[in-house]
Amino acid sequence: MPARRRSFGNVIKERSGRYRARYTQPGTTRWVNAPMTFDTKLDAQAWLATVHADLVRGAWLPTDSDITLRQYTATWLEHRTLKDRTREHYAKLLDRHILPALGATPIRRLTPAAVREWHAKTATGTPTVRAHAYMLLKTICATAVSDDLLPANPCRIRGAGQAKRVSRTEPAALDELATIVDAMPERYKLMVLLAAWCGLRFGELTELRGRDLDTKQGVIRLRRAVVWVGGKPVVTTPKSHAGTRDVNIPAGLLPAAREHLLRHGVGRDGLLFPAARTDTHMRPATLARVFYTAREKAGRPDLRFHDLRHTGAVLAAGTGATLAELMARLGHSTPQAAMRYQHAAKGRDAQIAAALDELLAEGRQ
Repeated sequence: MPARRRSFGNVIKERSGRYRARYTQPGTTRWVNAPMTFDTKLDAQAWLATVHADLVRGAWLPTDSDITLRQYTATWLEHRTLKDRTREHYAKLLDRHILPALGATPIRRLTPAAVREWHAKTATGTPTVRAHAYMLLKTICATAVSDDLLPANPCRIRGAGQAKRVSRTEPAALDELATIVDAMPERYKLMVLLAAWCGLRFGELTELRGRDLDTKQGVIRLRRAVVWVGGKPVVTTPKSHAGTRDVNIPAGLLPAAREHLLRHGVGRDGLLFPAARTDTHMRPATLARVFYTAREKAGRPDLRFHDLRHTGAVLAAGTGATLAELMARLGHSTPQAAMRYQHAAKGRDAQIAAALDELLAEGRQ
């Protein structure tokens, strides 16, 4: 006699005469009840058969999995290995842009339609914040899929994770850069020069110490950076693994670098660009006050301090630097950002061709 096949789940007749279906959650001994009772035993068995089929193809979620997005993200954020600044950034995105609208929603009820509706109303005036919030939600949902709380990621809006800047950053021209340097307080002149000609970030510059600036070899050794978290400076590693790098200083800047070290008595462990009156890390607002005045004198009220890094990157790309060389100099871990600077440098090709054409015309005369 053939062995009797083991059925999936079981059906229990209750005192009311109705039938309840239940099954054990795969990989556990926990019973999962159907969300309703049934008129007949056959109806209950049909429900179990549907659930079993969905489980086989990986499309079923337990009906009692009502953990909300707010509950899930609290655990998700706690268990992630993140830098302090990144953790703070994620927490702000969650608190300000994601959880107010979606926090009470059970994870299993996050649908593509719900995400599209949220995205249509979220941070519409700040494209970068909107893109960051969307990518954070997408990452959280990807983890929920791995945890078997979602059958698929509901974040499917094409291009939503990429922010289009409202205006294109124009690098500073050399005469504009010279005007800005001249207009800066003496103790910050070298900071502007290194930002522009070496492509350094603000956080990298404000953690530079005497031992990091080798004027004999003409190299800056970047091993640390400072970020501001909760209003306090936190010394950490550079933004990415590629950010730990040595950057060669153009020879023309070395006299200014040596003079800065001597004039300000920067010791081996001293900060190159400390706060104005104390030997502590400079706040972004401190630099902004003097930089904004300097950029006005150069006729560039649109120029941000970070755009000096953009200027240096375009200048480096204009020398014919390869993509790999740009990535190494700027500390980029992916090629996309470095490619933007190469494209910007290539934009000068028409000007170069025009100048060559003038020379060609003179040769024909």
